[in-house]
This record gives sequence, C-alpha cells and structure tokens, in this order.
Amino acid sequence: MSRKVIKLCHHATCISCALQIHTVTLIPGDGIGPEISTAVMKIFEAAEAPIQWEERNVTAIQGPGGKWIIPPDCKESMDRNKIGLKGPLKTPIAAGHPSMNLLLRKTFDLYANVRPCVSIEGYKTPYADVNLVTIRENTEGEYSGIEHVIVDGVVQSIKLITEDASQRIAEYAFEYARNNQRGSVTAVHKANIMRMSDGLFLRKCREAAEKHKDVKFTEMYLDTVCLNMVQDPSQFDVLVMPNLYGDILSDLCAGLIGGLGVTPSGNIGANGVAIFESVHGTAPDIAGKDLANPTALLLSAVMMLRHMGLHGHAKRIEAACFDTIRDEKVRTKDLGGNSKCSEFTAAICQRVKDMN
Repeated sequence: MSRKVIKLCHHATCISCALQIHTVTLIPGDGIGPEISTAVMKIFEAAEAPIQWEERNVTAIQGPGGKWIIPPDCKESMDRNKIGLKGPLKTPIAAGHPSMNLLLRKTFDLYANVRPCVSIEGYKTPYADVNLVTIRENTEGEYSGIEHVIVDGVVQSIKLITEDASQRIAEYAFEYARNNQRGSVTAVHKANIMRMSDGLFLRKCREAAEKHKDVKFTEMYLDTVCLNMVQDPSQFDVLVMPNLYGDILSDLCAGLIGGLGVTPSGNIGANGVAIFESVHGTAPDIAGKDLANPTALLLSAVMMLRHMGLHGHAKRIEAACFDTIRDEKVRTKDLGGNSKCSEFTAAICQRVKDMN
C-alpha cells in the first residue's frame, strides 16, 4: 500500500506532473547493512525518487508458546507498505533461533526468489555477456526445516515438495519470462533420482509450459546445468528450480558476473508483498570503516522501483551506477579500486543529478 502523499516532481522533463510518494519498509540489517542502506537512500534522494523510508530492525524474538517471530513493528510495517528493502542479516550458528532470512520468507510467504545475473560493462570477469535470471522456489524443499533424530547418530531431514508451491513458482517463471521479453525457461531438477518430489515439481513446470506456448521450455538435470553454465552461460535465459538447487545455482551465477557484491535479488510474495535485498554477508571485518560496496543493495532497490512501476527513476539510477563502474575512476576495493563507500556513493549521486 502507498501513502497518499503528493510531491511535485522537479525533473526538467515533467515539471508539471505530480508523483505519489510510496512508503517502503527499510531493514538496514547488520554489519555493513546500515552503511549501504544509507548510500542507497542518498542516491534515491539525488534521483528525486518518490520514496519515503520506514526503518525497522529485525531480530529474532520468541512469541507466545515459544514460537520464533520477527518484531511486531516490522511485520506491521510490511503488512501496511507491502514493499521492503533489506540489507544483510546475521544468523549466528547454533544461536537457537532460525535464519532471519528464512523467517522473513515464511512470515510473508515470499515464494519466489528472483536473481538477474547480467554482466557489468567495464567490470572484467572470465565470462562476458552473461544475461540470465534464476527463479528459486523459496518456501519448501530441503529448507522446510523438518528434521529429527531417528536413533543416536542418525538424523533424517525431510524434503517437502507440494503441488501448490510447484505450480505457483512454475507459473511465475513463465509469466516473468513473458513480461520481461525473455524467450525461454529451463526447469532445473533431479527427477531421475528423486522421482516423486522432483517429479512433481517437473510435472507442474510442464503444465505451465503448456499454457505459455510462446515461451520455449527445456528441462535439465541440475548437474548438467552446472556443467553447461561454466562452459557457456549464454545458452541460458530464465531458470526455475526448487529451493536448495536455487540457493546453490543462484550463487554460482552471481560468480559469473563478479560475485554477490554486484548481484541484485528480489523476493516476491503473495498478496502483493515483496522484499528486495542484498544477498551478500554482513562483512563485520569492514563494518563502520566506510569500505563497503553498496552496488548489490542499490541494484536490488532498482529492481524494487521497476516492480513498483517507477521505470524512469530505475533507469537513471541503474545507468548512473553502471557508468560509475565503467568509468573506473571511483570504485570500491572489491571492484578493483581504492575509493570509500561514501566516495562511490557521491559519484553515483552526481551522475544521477546530471541526468535530472
């Protein structure tokens, strides 16, 4: 939901228009999260994006009956605003509570994780012209959290695949391909081994393909995809897969374009809810030192703007980011430069202002 606040737009091309200001829930996160969140806010301000931020912190708390929940004020904010932007969250190992990212997905039924992996001009990697999207089922599979001890020394973890979740993600993948002018969808699976679980997932993908004849459909084993991906990623367009495969393969694809520091991510949920996020770590070793690279969170915020229909602002901000990287003069250390986060942010802000 958007707040009904009106702001005059000062772009030279649309002086007389009025833009509705959209309220977005901002979860800065941990470690470098607050720094890169501040960078994104500054760039959005420079671009005069019609966004106001409602900042919320996310930590695990126990509700009635000992159930782990996110803070009520964050849930209330997301329920109202529907759109969120999230920095990295830490989940200490053996802390006794679930992953905060997993808890957010379950709380808001964020069933589709979408990761575009597109080569950045001027940022050299071993692969050129990568342009693909991984779409990961986000709510079940091996990440359903169903584990138990059978006898001492033997643990069973249950992989849950349902018809409804498989159908939902399959149809989302084909609709995404159609809406974004992408020509093919590849279903990634291991139905040769897990015949019932992955077999159900694959069957739902085939049924979705029958409804979208204009989009080419292929199906491929996960191991074959990994082999072909590192040989020639240009053969892939949109890939759809169950949860665990998506977790692994989406990071592999991020590596093709330079890593998680330059890869955007969006989590699409039911009832119009969506949270866009940087998927890299909290980097506590550089937190507070003005060394972080805000690119992943910024490009995720650009995805958010496009999701909200604010294509003009998205295009300007994305172009300013890519132009700054291509120019090579102002880059953070992980991008091969020596600039601070604040300097990189300022350079993008200046480019955005020059476009206004």
